[in-house]
This record gives sequence, C-alpha cells and structure tokens, in this order.
Amino acid sequence: MPESIGAELEALRAKVQAFIDDDLRPLETALGEDGEEASEETRRRVRERSRELGLFQMTQPEEFGGVRTGPLALTVVRETLAAANSRLTRYVFGPGPGALGSATGELRARYLEPVLRGEKQGAWAFTEPGDAQRPTWATRDGDDLVVTGRKSYVSGGAEADFYTVLVNVEDDGSAPGGTALVVIDRGTPGLVMQREFRSLEGGGHIDLRIEGVRVPQANVVGKIGEGMPRALGNITSMRLGLAAQASGLAMWVTEFTERSITAPHRGGGKLADREGVRLHYGEMRMQTYAVRSMLYRTARLAEASSKEEESMNEIMATKVFATETLGRVVDTAIQLAGGQALIIGHPLERLYREVRSWRIAEGPSDVLRLNIARGRVEFGSGRL
Repeated sequence: MPESIGAELEALRAKVQAFIDDDLRPLETALGEDGEEASEETRRRVRERSRELGLFQMTQPEEFGGVRTGPLALTVVRETLAAANSRLTRYVFGPGPGALGSATGELRARYLEPVLRGEKQGAWAFTEPGDAQRPTWATRDGDDLVVTGRKSYVSGGAEADFYTVLVNVEDDGSAPGGTALVVIDRGTPGLVMQREFRSLEGGGHIDLRIEGVRVPQANVVGKIGEGMPRALGNITSMRLGLAAQASGLAMWVTEFTERSITAPHRGGGKLADREGVRLHYGEMRMQTYAVRSMLYRTARLAEASSKEEESMNEIMATKVFATETLGRVVDTAIQLAGGQALIIGHPLERLYREVRSWRIAEGPSDVLRLNIARGRVEFGSGRL
C-alpha cells in the first residue's frame, strides 16, 4: 500500500502536494470558468516551477536533462497530481520520448530531440478503423517504404508535426517482413487528414488516410519486425500512468462526496445521517481502497521487473480495474449529489464524461481481459 512506500517517496509526495497547494491552486483560481483554457503565461509558470522542483524532467531521458525515474515514483506523482483534480496538472510533466525513445541518428535529430525540447509535436497512429479491409501495410521500393492504409482516433493529430504509424511491412523475398513503426511527416504527399472530430471527454482526434505514402526506410524506429513489441511497450507504461490517474481521481471524488454528505442539507440535518447514503459512501471507500492497493502492488512489480513484459499482464489488469472502478465511484457520487451534478460545469459532470473514455483508451477493457487470459493460458504469464 502507499503507506509503505518509504521515506524518499513520502518526501516526493509531500513536495508534489506542496506544489499543488502553493503554486497550482492560486493559478487555477485566476482561470475563472471551468472550461477556460490556461493562458500560455500560466502554462509557462507551471512548467518553470515544475522544472525547479525536478518534476518536469521525470518523464524525460537523462541524456536530455531528465532524471532517472522508476514506475513507483511516477505512480506516486501521477496519483498525487490526479487527486488534486486541477486543470493545470497536465502541464507539469515535460514531453516524453514515447515510441521514439530508442531513435538514433537522423531520426533522433529530426524528431526525438525537437519533441523533448518542445519544438515539435508528434501523434501516435495505432488504431485501425472498424471498417478497414486490412491493416495498414507497406511495401519496399529501393530505400523507401510505400505505405497504404487508414488510421483512426489519432489523438492530437490536428496539431501534430509528424505521426508515428504502426504498419505491416510485406515480405517480398528481398528481406523479412513484419510490423514496424514508421515516422511520417505531416504534409507528406498522399497523407490525408480525412476527418477531425472531438470525443465525449473533449479530446481532439483525426482520421488519417494514407495513399501510397513514400517514406525513407531510415524513418523506421528500430528494425522492421519490432513494431508491435515497441508499440506495446509504449502502451504498457501509458496504461500504468492512466491507472495512477484513475486512483487519484477516485480519491478526489470520494473526498468530495464526504464533504457534500457531511455538510448541512436543505432537508435538515446531513445526508450522511441517512443509512442508505452511508451504504453507498462506504462502498466508494472500499472500491477506492482496493484500487490503490492494486495500483501500488503493480507499480512495485514494474519497478522490480527488468523488462516491460514481465509485468504487462498485471498492468493490464490494473488499468481495467482502476478505470472501471473510477467510473462506478463517479456514478455513485452523482447519484448522491442529485440533479445538480448533471449541470454542465459541475465537477462531477465533467469527470463523468472524461473518465468514461478511459475504459477504451490504451486498450478497451474487454480486449485487455482477453489478453490477460491469453497471456496466462498460452504463455504462463501473470500473477495473483
């Protein structure tokens, strides 16, 4: 459990909480309406203070001025930030390398380094549309790959300077085929932004159509055949991060509900005096406790593992359990709050929309359930 994380991580948690109380809360108060975006000046102040505290660098490689950070420390920070439920916490961490983390040579110079400096922005093109006839594929043509296909739900794609695309390179007899991660610049001939749309929680996405796009083979991250393992490795760390956020928000919702039901009620007395309310509130506390217990056990397993895949099944299980539990906690909180929580702008209304998407993001719950079972039955991986 988080209570046994040790003095160093407790100090880290206290530092993050002080940052929230002393820096983020005053800045957020000045934002005004809930839907108002932070100004660039506000974002700059958050980033600068985060750098001073060593938080901004936690998601960046050491060779770029980052700090060596394990899964457990990142879990502590992400959960603490999420428990603040602040609109400004999204600006705390610096850009991470993502799937480009092992890029070398020209690929590193043209894409990875500008991303980490904040000069370029990439987008992850992984998901195939539901009506796709075949996965996005590529054929070799000399030193180039010719890529054809479609990608959907490319988050942040409208603002991206380039896309990291998962493709299946065909085996043509000249060299082995297999999956590959290919970097394609925005504006490359044949790359068409087919549709821009927003999802329930407010996130911006695009659909991409890729029509015979010619890409240098030098734009392959790693080697052909490594695409899917690299993609899954990137997604695995994102799943643990999402679980930490879900745990933190479950804490915030539970505490918000406690304040609401123990405050004077218009009907006289307090809602917490009613047995039915206490039953629901008690269930919220149980579920949040269970999420935190599972999260920190999994983070410790990831910390002790030498390879991502050694804790992949546990991370999938934690992501599913944490996001689904958070959905139930928010739903219960709305039921206890009543109709006011359905009004646009109420914090629970916003959270209800936001967290519903998390059960699909980074792998839908039922797909991950099947993967967990397959991992155990076919490969003997996973623990209880």
